[in-house]
Amino acid sequence: MQQVWKAFEKNPITHSAVHHLIAIAQLISDRGYARITDVATRLEITRGSVSITLKSLEKDGLVRRDRNRFVLLTPEGQFVARTTQMKKELFKQFLTDILGVSEEAADIDSCKIEHLIGLDTGHRLCELMHFFNEGHPSVDNFLQALEEFRKKDLFCEHAGYQTAVEEG
Repeated sequence: MQQVWKAFEKNPITHSAVHHLIAIAQLISDRGYARITDVATRLEITRGSVSITLKSLEKDGLVRRDRNRFVLLTPEGQFVARTTQMKKELFKQFLTDILGVSEEAADIDSCKIEHLIGLDTGHRLCELMHFFNEGHPSVDNFLQALEEFRKKDLFCEHAGYQTAVEEG
């Protein structure tokens, strides 16, 4: 039996560290600079926590500091922040527009998943969402058929999902 779940442990960057990179990218975009204090405020954590994470991110070559102690993203850090943010936005759109999940639940779930899916999966999701956004008549037919199927709720009932949720 393949131990796929163990691949989660091999993720090269933690969820928290990714959010540090995204916060830095957003601050630089909004203000033109990022300081430890700004990152801490944005993430609602202590400056000490940010400092610890930044040391690890510096060691991994994802951030650096300039002579004024401003935090900068390396090209690799920019790539991780940008692709992670894009995967989150795509997954959130998929959850809301295709699956009909509430905006709040989609925001939470897309945040949980954003850095766990690989680049290829993110690319495929991008293609799928682009296809859905193109307005092709088959998309409307699919969404209508999906809605009709949801009304029946046969699969999830058959698979025992609802029972598991209720018992959980």
